[in-house]
Amino acid sequence: MSKKKTDESGLEIIETPEALAGKINKAEVFFIKNRKVVVGIVGAVLLALVAFAGYRFYIESQEGTAQQALASVVYDFEADSLQKALNGSGGNEGLLSIADSYKGTDASNLANFYAGVALLKQGKYDDAINHLKSFSSDDLLVHARAQSLIGDAYMEKNQPAEAISYYEKAAGYEKNEYFTPVYLMKLAIAQEKASKPSDAMSTYKRVVDEFPLSSEVVNAKKYMGLLEGQVGK
Repeated sequence: MSKKKTDESGLEIIETPEALAGKINKAEVFFIKNRKVVVGIVGAVLLALVAFAGYRFYIESQEGTAQQALASVVYDFEADSLQKALNGSGGNEGLLSIADSYKGTDASNLANFYAGVALLKQGKYDDAINHLKSFSSDDLLVHARAQSLIGDAYMEKNQPAEAISYYEKAAGYEKNEYFTPVYLMKLAIAQEKASKPSDAMSTYKRVVDEFPLSSEVVNAKKYMGLLEGQVGK
């Protein structure tokens, strides 16, 4: 057995060249026995790196084209020309095409949000839900807005139980005086429709207690009064 000693830094070092040669020999034997596995792992890692680099290059090259297409169609959206915004016009791509053709880009992500809003206004609730669920944002206020819109779509479909979870998410993001009480009111109404009067009462109370200066307080107090008989208060 080869002896080891400790140098001034406190690290253990191999005392003899023979011991070092033995270590190297063991590594060579391991590589020979497992050559296919080792080569396969290295190859897979290299392939993954190349694929990722290629994907990022493709996405970056697509982003500029997608942003230009989105800029053209947003005018139709803001003018409330929803059909043109969704399907395009005058040779311009529409929101649905941008969302589908440029997946992975920021423009595609934003197109999903715009498309969800437009489809919701058109009463195409299932399609609206799908597009809004495909949207994500680091801006918590915008993300909360998308969650609330999904809740609205479920309410229009007369599915308050499904709407509740999305209103809860919307109310839970970045609490603020402007939007949170609105989301809480929507949540309470959904809870009422889902036959959960106690939950609705608690949610209305949150509006009154946590946002006393909100314009929603008047309605919250009114609905609380109507619910008192049902919850035994």
